[in-house]
Amino acid sequence: MGDVTPASLAPILLVLGDEELLATRAVTEAVEKVRSVDPDVDVREYQAGVLTVGEIAEMLSPSLFGGRRLLILRSGQDARKDLVAALLAYAKNPDPEVQLLVQHLGGAKGKAFADGLRSAGATVVPAAKLKGHRERVAFVRDEIRRAGGKCTDDAAEALIAAVGNDMRELAAACSQLVADTDGRISADTVARYYKGRVEVTGFTVADATMVGDVPGALEALRWALHVGVDPVPIADALADGVRTVARVASAGRGSPYQLASSLGMPAWKIERAQRQGRGWTPEGLVRAMQVAAECNAAVKGGSDDRAYALERAVFSVAAARQGSSR
Repeated sequence: MGDVTPASLAPILLVLGDEELLATRAVTEAVEKVRSVDPDVDVREYQAGVLTVGEIAEMLSPSLFGGRRLLILRSGQDARKDLVAALLAYAKNPDPEVQLLVQHLGGAKGKAFADGLRSAGATVVPAAKLKGHRERVAFVRDEIRRAGGKCTDDAAEALIAAVGNDMRELAAACSQLVADTDGRISADTVARYYKGRVEVTGFTVADATMVGDVPGALEALRWALHVGVDPVPIADALADGVRTVARVASAGRGSPYQLASSLGMPAWKIERAQRQGRGWTPEGLVRAMQVAAECNAAVKGGSDDRAYALERAVFSVAAARQGSSR
C-alpha cells in the first residue's frame, strides 16, 4: 500500500463499474488506507437511493468533535436529482477531513452523477467487468503479482482454461497457486497443479460413478477424503453430474456446439454428459437424482458418517444405471 499520508487520501473516490469483486475490493482497500492514517476513522455506509439531502448535509458538515470520516455511498446510480446536485456542489469544495466514496455501476442510469464527480476531480477506480480474453489474461497476471508471484501470458491462459472466466474463482486460484508454489508460475506449473488437483476432486468421483465404474469411483472417493477434500463439494459434484446428464439427455440429439447456447453450458461439458449418458434411462436418472439429493442432505445435514453417505451414494447411483441398462 506504500506510505499513506492524510494528503494522499483522495477527497472523493468514484468506484465505477459492475464487477462485484473489483468494486468490493476497491471499497475494502479505501477503508484500509484511511484506517492506516487514522485508526479511529468514522466509517459510515449509505444506500444512495434512500438517502435524503438533509441527511447528506449532516454527514458532510464539519464534525463538532473533529476526526476523520469515510462516507461510503453504495449504488450511486440510484441517487435522486436533488441528492446528486448537493453532492456535486460539495465535490467542488470537499472537506479535507472527509473522504467520500461513491460506488456506481457505470451504466447509462445516473450517468450525469458519475460524469459530474469525474469533472469535479474525483479519483476514479475502474471496476468494470472484463470484456475480452486479453483483459482476463492481464487480470490473472496482476492477481499473481498482487499475491507476490510472477506469471507468463501462457500460464495465465492455462489458468483461465482450467478455472473458467469467473473472476472470484480466478482470483482465488491465483492466490492459491502462489501460496502452494514458489510463486514463479508457468504453464507447466498450472498443468501440474491442476492435474494433481483433478485426480482428487469430487468431479473425478462423479465422472466414474456416472459411467458405472464403481471401483474407480470408490478409489477416487477414498483418496479424495484421505488428502482432505471436503465431503460437501464431492456431494455437490455428484449431484451436478447426475443433473447435467439428465439435462443433456432431455435436450435430445444435437452436436455439443448446437446445444451449448440453448442449455447455457460449455460444449465440452455437454460432450462429456452425452458420453456419460449412454446406458441411462429417464427412470434411472430420476432415481439417481433422488439418491444425489439424499446424499447431499446427509452430508450437509451433519450425518455422523459423511464418508459412508458418499460411498452409499456411489453404489446407489451405479445401481440406478444398472437398472437402466437391464
